[in-house]
Amino acid sequence: MHLNIQSKRQQTFDAIVVGSGISGGWAAKELCEKGLKTLVLERGRMVRHVADYPTMNWNPWDSPYADRLTAKEIQEDYPVQSRTSYAVLQSTKHFFVNDRDYPYIQKKPFTWMRGDHVGGKSLMWARWAYRWSDYDFAAPTKDGVGIDWPIRYRDLAPWYDYVESYIGVSGERDGIAQTPDGKFLPPWEMNCIEKHVKAKVAAHYTDRMLAIGRTANITVQHGGRGACMARSLCERGCPYGAYFSSNAVTLPAADSTGSMTLRPHSIVHTILYDRSRKKATGVRIIDAQTKQTIDFYGKVIFLCASALASTGILLRSVKESFPDELGNTSGELGHNVMDNHFRVGARGIHDGYTDQYYKGRRPVGVLVPRFQNLDQKTQRKDYLRGFVLYGSGSRAGYMRNEPDAYAFGADYKNRLTKPGPWSFGFLGFGECLPNHQNQVYLDYDRPDPWGLPQLVMDVAHGQNEKAMRKEMQSASAEMLEAAGFRDIRTYDEKSEPGLSIHEMGSARMGKDPKTSVFNRWNQMHDIPNVFATDGSVMCSNGWGNPSLTYMAMTARACDYAVKEMRKNNL
Repeated sequence: MHLNIQSKRQQTFDAIVVGSGISGGWAAKELCEKGLKTLVLERGRMVRHVADYPTMNWNPWDSPYADRLTAKEIQEDYPVQSRTSYAVLQSTKHFFVNDRDYPYIQKKPFTWMRGDHVGGKSLMWARWAYRWSDYDFAAPTKDGVGIDWPIRYRDLAPWYDYVESYIGVSGERDGIAQTPDGKFLPPWEMNCIEKHVKAKVAAHYTDRMLAIGRTANITVQHGGRGACMARSLCERGCPYGAYFSSNAVTLPAADSTGSMTLRPHSIVHTILYDRSRKKATGVRIIDAQTKQTIDFYGKVIFLCASALASTGILLRSVKESFPDELGNTSGELGHNVMDNHFRVGARGIHDGYTDQYYKGRRPVGVLVPRFQNLDQKTQRKDYLRGFVLYGSGSRAGYMRNEPDAYAFGADYKNRLTKPGPWSFGFLGFGECLPNHQNQVYLDYDRPDPWGLPQLVMDVAHGQNEKAMRKEMQSASAEMLEAAGFRDIRTYDEKSEPGLSIHEMGSARMGKDPKTSVFNRWNQMHDIPNVFATDGSVMCSNGWGNPSLTYMAMTARACDYAVKEMRKNNL
């Protein structure tokens, strides 16, 4: 037997990071800056900041088909991705996976949104950047649903500070416990109708408030990046680096250390395990272009591939690489999948402020923070946990005259130049309770194009979510009525799991190895040199916007892992 020692040496690193999105970019930055020779594996293609944003400056007339997907494209290439609340358009489709090439099985309807390329969904995320509070982390202990988080807000608070200071988050300090204040850049400004709603909500309610949203779009130059120009073209990639993405912020920082090796087109097959050392030794990948199998070796492994993708790697590893069901001795791997539910709320029209307008296309709306089940006074009888209401106000444009599309003449042209009335809409985002029956598992009988078993989604929202949606509608309508709106219409457009793109759970963290997969440091109970810092480890899913929490968890876990490595504990 001839061993290629030189080849193995070239494929050996201090750390291996799986995924290059929000969590993976942060892991790469932190590990490289702490001196670790780090391999970053991305299953998709390379995307370089600015150079690979081909539509970032397109004018409306540059995009074919009025920027819409054709019916053929929707049917053949994007039947899942086109369902998203983000518009998958001609100008953005290159950042969404082609569904033919990325199959999965829906035992129940599940919209799995993916951007498999360097940077992942950090290029397409909505950029709302909120800290979670102990109303989120302590929720299971109060209502008994799920297991207790092994951490509390105090554990993440300094890491929230660290992350916010680095990426730049614009917002206001509101002083309410359910959305803790942070390190903010100057906030975006509300328009007149939003200020009106804010004042009316404050006058009519003692249990709620309306505030400008907190977003990772920077309002001033920060960290060498240009301020947001309010173009509303974020999902195409920002040439100014004005919102946080791995491509613009963390991966360049990691690369500048000289310690990062970034390898696209690398589909992780399994984690390798050494029985004698009782440690993971590396990962086996499939080269997406050649389909060649390659092994890479590392002292510590960070799974940051996204909640369900990381769990898929673990499920394959338990079956094919780990002995004696290691990695799933708790029996919880693949279970307790969660996703926020939304697409419910109310809209209305206001007859005032006809002499005012607004400038730009601000990248964030307003928010009414959670006001349910916070204490005895706000306790609800028909559901647990709670929701928030996103909102925004605007004036109708020329499209309101669309029924007159065939009109002509000076009067018609004059009408097109005048804005219509102000309108305001609320959109609710609610928490989904963890449920062991909501699971993802592998189907080896139906392999994907690379020969890997497909993931099967068996996830559905339950009665608690359905009951919550009733108040999400009624509360929205009541506030609009209190603010003097007319023609108020509630809506519930239904929300199957996956649509909010906040999938969480399936490899939860916890105090007890018998009921959880990872510990308080995002470290696997069974195999201590394997970490996960994406949505897979979440015990509950809060009211939404988990990305800032992923970043803080990643920075914290990397700090812990490096310290443990230096103590020879990993």
